[in-house]
Amino acid sequence: MPTVLVIAARDDWPTDRVVKVLAERGAEVFRMDTAEFPQQLTLAGRIDARRGWAGGLATPHRTVDLADIDAVYYRTPNMFRLPEAMSEPERKFAAAQARSGLGGVLSALDCRWVSHPAAMSRAEYKPIQLAAARECGLTIPPTLITNNPDAVRAFAGDIPGPLICKPVASPVFIEADELKIVYTRKLTEQDLDDLCGIDTTAHLFQAWIDKAYEVRLTVAGDQLLAAEVHAGSAKGHVDWRSDYRSLTYRPTRTPGDIAEAVRRLMSRLGLRFAACDFIVSPTGEWTFLEANPCGQWDWIQHATGLPIAEAIADELLGVAA
Repeated sequence: MPTVLVIAARDDWPTDRVVKVLAERGAEVFRMDTAEFPQQLTLAGRIDARRGWAGGLATPHRTVDLADIDAVYYRTPNMFRLPEAMSEPERKFAAAQARSGLGGVLSALDCRWVSHPAAMSRAEYKPIQLAAARECGLTIPPTLITNNPDAVRAFAGDIPGPLICKPVASPVFIEADELKIVYTRKLTEQDLDDLCGIDTTAHLFQAWIDKAYEVRLTVAGDQLLAAEVHAGSAKGHVDWRSDYRSLTYRPTRTPGDIAEAVRRLMSRLGLRFAACDFIVSPTGEWTFLEANPCGQWDWIQHATGLPIAEAIADELLGVAA
């Protein structure tokens, strides 16, 4: 009976779906959130000249031996929750020790990962993704990353059509306790005339690609599960995340050359899971936008019936597609 360590936020319901599939298939699942360390989760890891890391993890209700772990599902756990009595310097010191201690021992586990946090961390960088995608044979949009307004104008002069601007990193931030999202914007001539603020940080600009629709391609191991995303509004056509209510979905087939290139990309990035976004032109060409190593997928499974949770479970259990 395989043992799977699940590292995820306790309130992450897509992970609940994966855990349910694993349990139905007879796997032993030890689920933890890094927020539980050190107050509800204990670690005892030991290594010496005779053997690698051994020991275990324990909560008030369950234990798991590190040597028994066959696979790890890693998906956006919460930050460490440290004792409130600590001062701020103590909390920073303790968090660093927890990250290197707990995180280091877990990262050293020699087992199947979906996906390893070191690979996920590196793959989060869009410049790395785009370079790897191009080298793996995928078409990418002409792209500029800059904080120089003159470079933006020069780039616009080189591109025959419109430009879009979007965040280089996560588009989500919190201001005054309110969650805000920065969506992709199609630039106007007025925007190019007034690039005030560009010099404050890095911005990503790309050539606008005419689209018939977009594709969310969810990759789990060797399984590629593709869904067309059709936007029913003007703002959804620019960035479908800005108007979910206008969207319709349809399962679709991934062209063979795209599938081969995506598998090369996943290998290059060291990932076993990613949510990849593509634009499909009116004439059927696929253009790669990004690969999110921890992308959302549950709503796609709900809307299309694509067996994404089952594919993740297959990969964790080493089941061939």
